[in-house]
Amino acid sequence: MSVGQDAWQLTLDGRDCVDMAVERIKMLEPPDGYVLAFSGGKDSIAVKRLADLAGVKYTAWYNSTTIDPPDLVAFIREHHPDVQWHMPQASFFRLLIKERFPPLRHIRWCCGHLKENHLNGVILTGVRAQESPRRKMRRMTEPCLKKGAHRVFVHPIIDWSEAEVWQFIKAQGMPYCSLYDEGFKRLGCLFCPMKPTADKERERARYPKYEHAFRLAFKRLWDFRQERGMTLERWADSDAMFEWWLLHDGHRSTKSQGELFFTEGGG
Repeated sequence: MSVGQDAWQLTLDGRDCVDMAVERIKMLEPPDGYVLAFSGGKDSIAVKRLADLAGVKYTAWYNSTTIDPPDLVAFIREHHPDVQWHMPQASFFRLLIKERFPPLRHIRWCCGHLKENHLNGVILTGVRAQESPRRKMRRMTEPCLKKGAHRVFVHPIIDWSEAEVWQFIKAQGMPYCSLYDEGFKRLGCLFCPMKPTADKERERARYPKYEHAFRLAFKRLWDFRQERGMTLERWADSDAMFEWWLLHDGHRSTKSQGELFFTEGGG
């Protein structure tokens, strides 16, 4: 009996999806075991269960961004106590001043600081091609091309659909973060530029204290830039800059984003 047939069967090109993913994980297992990149989202909990089914050695790491939804953080603590936590040297709000501009859809400095750079080895992830046009270009295994990086990525569910992920989670009876049942499509960092506007509006309504913290951070950023003569002409004040970032960043091109924060003599 295949791994998945006790509850249901997911097929891809005539083969059982779960068996395929398990075989991939087994086949590529490194001698020292995997480093499993764990976010607490649906894809990472699915991959973690698949690694358990495969019986491979791994250490799961959660990178605290300091701005993840508290519901997600509580879910990880309760249901995945074996996951190791990596705390950043500086919070998102401190990095906002250090970088001198907020993370933008095409210039996301936050990921490098808070989520990626400390992991090395063979990294097991929940990346799926269906998630975005950029991820559609990814392969099941790929080296990290960043200078000085010592990591290789393995994406065992790269060809799974979102529906297949949910079918696997529910057939396995796995707990998942309740935010999904409230209509959130993507979890992770609050107000992330990559999230749909509807999710960011839900976050604003659900976490008013976090919105207040973001507004205070943008006020500090505004003052920092103003004291140094940096570009601020587009916005009347820090609240206007925050509102633009929250709701309109996704509609800007890379060029126009850069022009807003980096003009000659102002960046």
